[in-house]
Amino acid sequence: MQISTAATFCSAAIVALSVWPLAQQRGRPQDTEVWEPVPAVVTPGATDSAPPSDAIVLFDGTNLDQWVSTADKSAAQWTVANGVLTVNKRAGNIETKRSFTSYQLHMEWRIPGNITGADQARGNSGVFLASTGRGDAGYELQILDSYNNKTYVNGQAGSLYKQAIPLVNAMRKPGEWQTYDVVWIAPRFNDDGSVRTRAYVTAFHNGVLIQHHVELKGETLYIGTPAYKKYDAAPIKLQAHGDPSPAISFRNIWVRELPPS
Repeated sequence: MQISTAATFCSAAIVALSVWPLAQQRGRPQDTEVWEPVPAVVTPGATDSAPPSDAIVLFDGTNLDQWVSTADKSAAQWTVANGVLTVNKRAGNIETKRSFTSYQLHMEWRIPGNITGADQARGNSGVFLASTGRGDAGYELQILDSYNNKTYVNGQAGSLYKQAIPLVNAMRKPGEWQTYDVVWIAPRFNDDGSVRTRAYVTAFHNGVLIQHHVELKGETLYIGTPAYKKYDAAPIKLQAHGDPSPAISFRNIWVRELPPS
């Protein structure tokens, strides 16, 4: 009888404790429900790599209508064939006609199967998440053959060149397609040119997280300390690096603009 009474008491205590937080609540569940603004409907692509309905397609395999030469803004002179865009090293860098602030970027790239060279002279290129001038001015996410190719780690594929080492090396072997999925949060500046908020990058290489909300110290520099300079919006740039190895290729490039942070 004593055991039964004790068990009943314990059960009652448990019920009381479970009900007690509810008894302390005030108001209604509806008081914490948000109904507006309703998010816009975006239709995803047939696959995760296909552009969703709100994407701006920068290269669909047919032409370079969305691109110009970085040097003089003339028509881009890289090679388009069989749905693939191949670097023309003599023609120099190309960049988008449009300028962007913050965005989500998808792109695919391939190191040729017959790649030669070593270190930085092996499939070298880059995507500049914001092109702030001629040449290699801007903020670069490195492209390189990093499959069994030793180089300095803040210059391997997936690095924010000379600033941030990738968390892992997710490289596929030459001849296979690679993917980059990037969230670029553009820097913001005060009227006097000083930095209000810095740039941030999150990036996935072949579906693997390689850069996690990394804060950049400024624009990419080959030599010296990175620094910021004021800009409002900027094109996305692809690099025609001058290393002697065979040219790399791109396909399926699209971007989704993001609201200001």
